[in-house]
Amino acid sequence: MQGIAKALRFHGKQLSLTVLQHMNKGIFSWATLISRIQSESPTVIIPHIGLENITVREILNAKGEAEAGAVYWCSTSHLVHEAVKNMTARNVGALVVLKSGDEKQLAGIVTERDFTRKILLPGRPSEETRVGDIMTEEDKVITVSSNTNILRAMELMSDRHIRHVPVFDEKVVGMISIGDIVRTIVDQQHQEVKQLKKYIRGDYY
Repeated sequence: MQGIAKALRFHGKQLSLTVLQHMNKGIFSWATLISRIQSESPTVIIPHIGLENITVREILNAKGEAEAGAVYWCSTSHLVHEAVKNMTARNVGALVVLKSGDEKQLAGIVTERDFTRKILLPGRPSEETRVGDIMTEEDKVITVSSNTNILRAMELMSDRHIRHVPVFDEKVVGMISIGDIVRTIVDQQHQEVKQLKKYIRGDYY
């Protein structure tokens, strides 16, 4: 049980520092993130196995995105208007962009931020603009594999100032967001606290 307390101290400090870094860099609105976590999160996302043992694969499994065809995507030839409607319908903040005519090849990623900065602010017509014209292209996209530890994924996202990362295992198998990771870490810590309370009450022998 000392391991639980040690893990709480270590990961709790690391989570706090990372979240503060995100807030200071303006990566996301804290109120918006908490709102999304509360609205999207089930009571328990992943059974308690310890943060050091949780990989991106566990997050995808919990989201149901490990199943074939569950990746939310669009192609470079889709209109931005269509992509935004897709994001809204799926309640996601980004889509993987696949190459037009070859839906197995990653072309880039398009996000709500791209829409805001490259369509809304300059007054560009979304009904006439292709996703390929505003997306972040493949050579600039940061990806992780399904075997990446979630703390490493969070570190990458914090360092690169990004909120969405495609999961790539020879092909795109899913997408994770900073909200997915924070939600999972908070949930794991909540379960650790419950175990610690049980230990304090004498429920463990």
